[in-house]
Amino acid sequence: MPSRAPAAYEVRVAEDPVDREACFAVRKDVFVAEQKVPEDIEYDAYDADAVHVLAVREDGVPLGTGRLLHGAAAAAKNGDGDPAVGSLGRLAVTAAARGLGVGAALVRAVEEAARARGLTAVDLHAQTHALGFYERLGYEAYGPEFPDAGIPHRAMRRAL
Repeated sequence: MPSRAPAAYEVRVAEDPVDREACFAVRKDVFVAEQKVPEDIEYDAYDADAVHVLAVREDGVPLGTGRLLHGAAAAAKNGDGDPAVGSLGRLAVTAAARGLGVGAALVRAVEEAARARGLTAVDLHAQTHALGFYERLGYEAYGPEFPDAGIPHRAMRRAL
């Protein structure tokens, strides 16, 4: 069986409305359609001020997204209320792009955005099946397993 050639793609901060809509479309495909997360809890008030990152194939097809909460929004989400700790969330990669390194590239882009804002660490809530993925990127799990949208999760953190 021939191996898939990796598609060329770029990861960028989604600053214009078209990029932000592409981020929301990927989230809808992955979380709402594929994982059956209710649409009314997938999008929230944090989206307005979050830094969104987008992976886009060279032909313009969106491959994945993630977001960084910072400041008061992140402090409200992380385990200890520390405003110097960002919160990585809503990391989603389309089914067709999995295995190409897109997820890792998105995590690194979120970390770079966190560093640019002077943050010292990034927290996240990982679906338990993805713990190994985040561990390979330097994140450490802490605290008990908990449900989020009916899916088991663990809190994780990586110092920057």
